[in-house]
Amino acid sequence: MSATLFLLVLGLSAWPHPGIQSIFINRCGRPAQQVCDFTCDCRDCSDENQCGYHKESAVLGTPFTCDFEEGSCGWKDVSTSTYRWVPERAGVATWGPGPSTDHTRGTDLGWYMAAETPRNTSAAIARLRSPVMRQAAATCEIHAWYHLWGEGLSESERPGLWVELTRDNETLALWQSPEGSGHAWRELVAYTGRVPGEFQISLCSRPSSVLQGAVAVDDVEFRNCGLLPSLSLACGPEERPCSHGSCVQLEQLCDGTDDCGDLSDESAPECGSFSICSFEEGWCGWDAAPDCLTWVRNTSLHLTPGARRPTRDHSSNSRTGFFLYASSSPEDVCSGAARLTSPTFQAPTANCSLVFYSHLSGSAASSLNVYCRTQAGTQLLRARAGDRGDYWFREKVDFNVTENFQILLEGVLSRGHRGGIALDDLVLSPGCVRAAGNQSFPPSPPSPAPTTPCTPEEFACDNTKCISAELACDFTETCGDGSDEKHCGASTFEGGAGGWQDASVGQLQWAREKASAALLPGTDHNSALAAGSYLSVQPAAGQMVSVARARTPPLGPSGLACSLEMRYWLHSDPQGFIALSIVDRGLGTRKLAWHMQGNASTEWKHIAVPLGERPRAFQVELTALVNVRGRGQGAAVDDVAFVNCEPRFTPQYASELACNFETGLCGWYQDQRADLEWVRGPGLGLGSDHTTGTGYFLSVDLSAQRAWGLGARLVTYPQDPPTREQCLSFWYRLHGPQIGTLNLKIQHDGEPETVLWTTTGAHGSMWHLGFTTLRRQALQRYRLVFEALRDGYLGEMALDDITVRAGACGPQESCSFEANTCGFSSHGQYTWARQSNATGTAAAGPPADHTVGTARGHYMIVDTSKGSLPRGQAATLSSGPYRPLTHPQCLVFWYQLSSSDPGSLNVHVEETGVRRRLLSVSSVPEAGWRYGRVTVQAAEDWQVVFEVLGAGGELSYIALDDLHLKDSSCPEPGACDFELDTCGWTSPADPNWGSYAWGWRSGASPSRSPGPEVDHTLGTAAGHYTYFDTSVLGAGGNTAWLLSEHLPATTGACLRFWYHMDFTEHFSSGELRVKLYSMAGQLTVWSTRGHQGRGWQSRSVPVQSAVEFQIVFEVSRGAWPAGAPIAVDDIAYSAGEGCDGDQRGQGEDGRAAKGSVAAVVTGVLLAALLLLLAAGGTGYWLKKRVSGSLPEASATSQGFDNIAFSDDRVTITPSPEDGAAEQL
Repeated sequence: MSATLFLLVLGLSAWPHPGIQSIFINRCGRPAQQVCDFTCDCRDCSDENQCGYHKESAVLGTPFTCDFEEGSCGWKDVSTSTYRWVPERAGVATWGPGPSTDHTRGTDLGWYMAAETPRNTSAAIARLRSPVMRQAAATCEIHAWYHLWGEGLSESERPGLWVELTRDNETLALWQSPEGSGHAWRELVAYTGRVPGEFQISLCSRPSSVLQGAVAVDDVEFRNCGLLPSLSLACGPEERPCSHGSCVQLEQLCDGTDDCGDLSDESAPECGSFSICSFEEGWCGWDAAPDCLTWVRNTSLHLTPGARRPTRDHSSNSRTGFFLYASSSPEDVCSGAARLTSPTFQAPTANCSLVFYSHLSGSAASSLNVYCRTQAGTQLLRARAGDRGDYWFREKVDFNVTENFQILLEGVLSRGHRGGIALDDLVLSPGCVRAAGNQSFPPSPPSPAPTTPCTPEEFACDNTKCISAELACDFTETCGDGSDEKHCGASTFEGGAGGWQDASVGQLQWAREKASAALLPGTDHNSALAAGSYLSVQPAAGQMVSVARARTPPLGPSGLACSLEMRYWLHSDPQGFIALSIVDRGLGTRKLAWHMQGNASTEWKHIAVPLGERPRAFQVELTALVNVRGRGQGAAVDDVAFVNCEPRFTPQYASELACNFETGLCGWYQDQRADLEWVRGPGLGLGSDHTTGTGYFLSVDLSAQRAWGLGARLVTYPQDPPTREQCLSFWYRLHGPQIGTLNLKIQHDGEPETVLWTTTGAHGSMWHLGFTTLRRQALQRYRLVFEALRDGYLGEMALDDITVRAGACGPQESCSFEANTCGFSSHGQYTWARQSNATGTAAAGPPADHTVGTARGHYMIVDTSKGSLPRGQAATLSSGPYRPLTHPQCLVFWYQLSSSDPGSLNVHVEETGVRRRLLSVSSVPEAGWRYGRVTVQAAEDWQVVFEVLGAGGELSYIALDDLHLKDSSCPEPGACDFELDTCGWTSPADPNWGSYAWGWRSGASPSRSPGPEVDHTLGTAAGHYTYFDTSVLGAGGNTAWLLSEHLPATTGACLRFWYHMDFTEHFSSGELRVKLYSMAGQLTVWSTRGHQGRGWQSRSVPVQSAVEFQIVFEVSRGAWPAGAPIAVDDIAYSAGEGCDGDQRGQGEDGRAAKGSVAAVVTGVLLAALLLLLAAGGTGYWLKKRVSGSLPEASATSQGFDNIAFSDDRVTITPSPEDGAAEQL
């Protein structure tokens, strides 16, 4: 390997990449002028790598894209302050308000570029600049996804993000972020225009002066940017040749746009007879009538910068070029129409057409109209309305008249709205001949003015009634004559477009069409006649290569059962499609609701698309892409209807809460506003249902490719208040190495949602039972919500068999205190409190709970400071009564004591009024959550009592979390056969360690990861073990920990366990290590990697530690890209005895383990440092890594082993605000 290639590989090795081919640049040696020009000149397209894009995204499959998974693609941070762009990944992000996933993969493993907003850097601009690019075509579009979050990043006068193009010492603003921010990835589209020669693109962000925020960018894609190839082609009858051999369409000739790329289409002999007005030298005979609102000839240099003003002209794509402009703002007193009138033209004897370029930006209320004015009157020929983006779009209008005429261009702007309209490059075809002399015409129609007494904020009904504009298209007839719901998208298209408005900017458009005018489908659907009409995709005059797009007016609000039904016809090649999306203009988001790929069908088909409940106005957007020039290809829709969308509509089965999902969702509905969906299916590759083992259930697959979003919600209609308490039970499953949180919430009328029940983390591959009591709350209706939150990205959640019965649910055997106190009570002068530290204002207590390992998590606590609990005084926490036990059971819990004078924690069992103390703890070597257990035996009804005695400390406390009563005796410390649960073995919830959880399952469990078919304990498929699939770790040295409870110091002990690493030799890899983790650091005492024989293997490892410690089973993926499951079973820990002659500290194959991981890491870092110095700055783009293998010595075990929760029962009580202590 050459030195140059070695350094290039080193510079890119920090970025995970699927193939080495993407590091090669211009392997065929093309000249610089042919590199990074959006055209593959090398056979392997290596001349288009590291260009601000790679030749293709290996993940997305799109060409000329940078997804930042394989490196920076050549983008460089050129910022001049500490506010800089850096490569980032959600799993290791150091700042809070950023995205929780990347956009490419939709997980926390994907990469993006991010700029954190620091304080006191108001003048700084973070600028990310591309390499030099060359020759952008007029059709070039830059698509990217951005995440903008935080106050101060959305101010209109200071956008949080904008895109610049720099060429020839001139910088143009192509796009800037709109007002408002939201916690979601949003798409930006920027248009370069024709750029000859070299240029660079910059992504820029400027922070607020006082507030913090975050900006992230991902998946930058360059579409249709390459010039037409230099080929010797025979042009068709509707085409004309370019000088270099390619062909352009006849309508692209002499139209003011360099489509050939060498100006040959604009300098052809025919162009001499065209008349073009670029406004560079004047008005060319066009006349702007003076009025309060009028057209002004200007350049971008002399306009106040803003999102609604053009940043360049069309003629030269420059800030110095002239154009015509009219604008309004909320402060303007002018409204109405700015009119531009042409000279008088003769009645055409040949084709007379006008091509012009319009810029409509900033307001949906703006419109541009084209009229033909004759002695007979004024006729509207073309109308465009709405915000079309910051660019110049091509329009063409033909004039077929039999007398002299004038052309009237009218820009309509409404008072009180931000908006602007601009015109440039008016091109008249040779058939438009000026008439001699002066001719007078009837006056133009007056400026739009109210014809009713309704105000601009009102809707004028056909019966002259005025209603609030918000009541139009809200699925409820308010006018009395139905006119407020007439043009809202529901239509058979026989009498018009039904309110659908074309928003296309390219060579395709949606337009109403008679079936007789097209070869296929031959008839419409409504009448099945050739005379019928529908909405179809047709050719358009735009220059961009983009989809046809049409939108409804703003709709809503809508109800839960709302859906759109329509008939569609699609006949196209496989690249064609038709789709429906939901647009929320307030949030700037667009969510795909339905998509159909191209097919050869010739029939009308029916589709019902759920829209769901939407409290804010929304629009339905219809998009399609078909080759309308192909024989018989096309797309059309007919008979559009909105069904059950009225917000007050309630179906007859809305009260059916009990559901096994065998035939449907009963009274439950998808919340269509959520990012993900609960999917109903039989198995779905995620295991069997709970009802029959072969039936249906609901699931959310977090591992599904590109399942973007934060969660899924299943909701009910408002329910009547129960007359007595009810018990709602359900079966759930949370399985996977990086799973999220499942919540059950309730919302009473006029109140916010309250968590009734919650659980988080891996629960294994089996079904668990959950309960919650629905309390009687007079006169208040309520709704229930099952919410799957995507805290992690690898695993699945499932739900089945929801039932409702009369009466409370009874005693609860598990409690995480996340929703409430689970029936535990505290009485007397000194009490326990339920608390979280979300606000950071708690006077005393753990900074994070044990369940979720964050400050928002809840726990029970006693402040044992002498001012709150004097020395010798007690605070007790008592459970409800449990039934007598037929055999010993194990009560497990997690507790934390402050580092100094915490007092003592006593655990009692109270039976027939008599207390027995089972455990007492008064000090621990270090702070942190610890695992506690007591074996309970009781022949009568009994209670558990947690008693805290004060010791007169300062800022001292004792906390309690995650209680569970399991149906077996307590195992020995450190031991586990994994048949009932994972005992005290947990996976840390610290996000710096990846938040990966070891799984727990039986050999019979269905899984994408082929683990052992039988366990070791029972030797059957019904037996259980713990495991981890190393393939989910990704590249970059990620690890997953399985951590024991704290164990006392020992001069000699033995750890025995069985492990399973029976996977394909040579092609899969993984490493299993045993470590001792303590305040002193980490020590690897045994390790092995790769294939380790057939079946289960045994190992005994001697253990010595001078201080309290924990045992860690750590897995990593190894060097091979393919991973495999590693399983562990039957762990035994014997204190005070050796391992029958096994040597202390043996490593793989009997080799001694060398020292601590800290020493190994230090050596690796020193070696890496030398390589970086040799690379001479190549390492600038190395990704940040957060190593889970060397946490700080003071780190403590976090995370709650929810696998133990096989029967979760929770009694509802209102939860306090985060950060507030709830006294019992």
